[in-house]
Amino acid sequence: MAERRVENFGVPWESAYGYVQAVQHGDTIYVSGQLANKGSELLAPAPVDAAGVVTDFAAMADQMRQTYANTAEVLARFGASLDDVVEEVLYVLDIDAAFAAAGPVRKDAYGREDPQVASTLVGVTRLAFPEQLIEIKFVAKV
Repeated sequence: MAERRVENFGVPWESAYGYVQAVQHGDTIYVSGQLANKGSELLAPAPVDAAGVVTDFAAMADQMRQTYANTAEVLARFGASLDDVVEEVLYVLDIDAAFAAAGPVRKDAYGREDPQVASTLVGVTRLAFPEQLIEIKFVAKV
């Protein structure tokens, strides 16, 4: 039976929702949807109107960059890196803003012009936090 190992960041929503940031089962690491947080603070929060609807998507690249940084941090705890990622799914509030940011940010995060990862970009109507523009889940093989 393959050993299972988990990692968390210790943020409040882990216990509130009931999940781990990543779980390794055998040679595969499954990383839960990551967002642009440092501790329990969302970085580069998007402005929202009185109804909680995002009014500006300009922070997409900043949120995306932090999301990849958080993923690199959790993967490092398993002795892995973004080089080990084989699949990612980006959930975004605005496809156009995400597509514009994704090329440069992803190439920088993976350290190459042609990231060797299967990638899917999905538009959604809402994420966990109103000011959140992006969430990315990953699968890595070690």
